[in-house]
Amino acid sequence: MNKAIRVHRTGPASVLKWEDVTITSPKPGEAIIRNTAIGLNFIDTYHRKGLYPLPTPFTPGVEGAGVIEALGTKVEGLKIGDRVTYCSDPIGSYSEKRCFPADRLIKIPRGITDEQAASMMLKGLTAAMLLKHIYVPKPSDTILVHAAAGGVGLILCQWAKYLGANIIGTVSSRKKAALARANGCDKTIIYSESNFVDRVLRYTKGEGVPVVYDGVGKDTYPGSLDCLSMRGIWITYGNASGPVPPIAPLTLLQKGSLFMTRPILNHYITTKQAFTSLAKELFEVVKSGAVKIHVEQRYQLREAAKAHRALEQRKTVGSTILIP
Repeated sequence: MNKAIRVHRTGPASVLKWEDVTITSPKPGEAIIRNTAIGLNFIDTYHRKGLYPLPTPFTPGVEGAGVIEALGTKVEGLKIGDRVTYCSDPIGSYSEKRCFPADRLIKIPRGITDEQAASMMLKGLTAAMLLKHIYVPKPSDTILVHAAAGGVGLILCQWAKYLGANIIGTVSSRKKAALARANGCDKTIIYSESNFVDRVLRYTKGEGVPVVYDGVGKDTYPGSLDCLSMRGIWITYGNASGPVPPIAPLTLLQKGSLFMTRPILNHYITTKQAFTSLAKELFEVVKSGAVKIHVEQRYQLREAAKAHRALEQRKTVGSTILIP
C-alpha cells in the first residue's frame, strides 16, 4: 500500500497524518512517479493552516523528484525509469508514489542529484522568476534580500551575485548571517540586533535600494518600503511571518512613487515552453557552480510534522527535504 501525509482538517503541524492511500493506474497523459526526495516549502504550511484554502482531505507538497514507474497513453518524450522532477500544481508530493501530468515533468539532467532537484525546483524557479522576469539586477545595483539564508534566499543571493549585484541580506541569527555571507551577501543584518531600515540606509548613504526581494511578509512591512529609493520596487513573494496587510495606493506615492508586486510562480510558467525554459536556466546556473543548492536538513516523510515545526520556528537554514 502506498503511504502519504494527509490533512483532514486545517490547523497546526499535528494535523499532518501518515496514512495508507490508494494510487490508481495512470490515465492518458499521466505518469506514476516513485518519489525519492520531496521539497519542503513555506507554501506547504499555508495549505496546512488554510491560509491558501484547499478542499479536505488533501495531500500537501508542491515539489519533488523521483523515478517514473508507469506511463499512461499519449505520453511523449518520457520512459519508465527516467529521473524526473516537478513543482507547483497539482499539489500532493508528500507521498511515496503519485500520479502526475506527464507534460509538467522535467527530466533531471546529469550532474544534478534527486535531492538537489527536489529541493530547488520551486525555490530555484521562484528565484529565476524574480531575477529574470520581475527585476533584473544590474552590476551597479545594491539590492536587499530578506531571509537571505532561507531556501529561496540562498539561491537568490548566489544568482544575483553571479549577475554582479551588491547584496544586503537580512537574517534571524549569526549562524544564518555567516551562511548568507558565504553565499553572496556583501552585508548582513540580524533582525533582532538592529533596525534593518537604518542599516540599509547607512549602507546606501541614504539613497535606499532599487529593489527589495521580500519572502517574509508581515514582519518586514512597512520597513521594506522605507528601504526603497525613489521609484523602487517591492517584490513581496512570500508570507513566512504572515500575510502583508492591505496597502493604500497613496502610501506608495508618499514613499517615492514606489512599485509593488505580489507574484506567484504559476503565472510565469503557464506554458510548457515557459516552464522548461526557466528550468533550463536554473539547471545551467547550478551545473556551472555559480549557484550551489544547500540541502541542510533531511527528515523522513512520516516526520513531516516535525519538519513543519522546524521551518515555522525558523530553525532551518537553506533547503529541507523529506525522504519517503
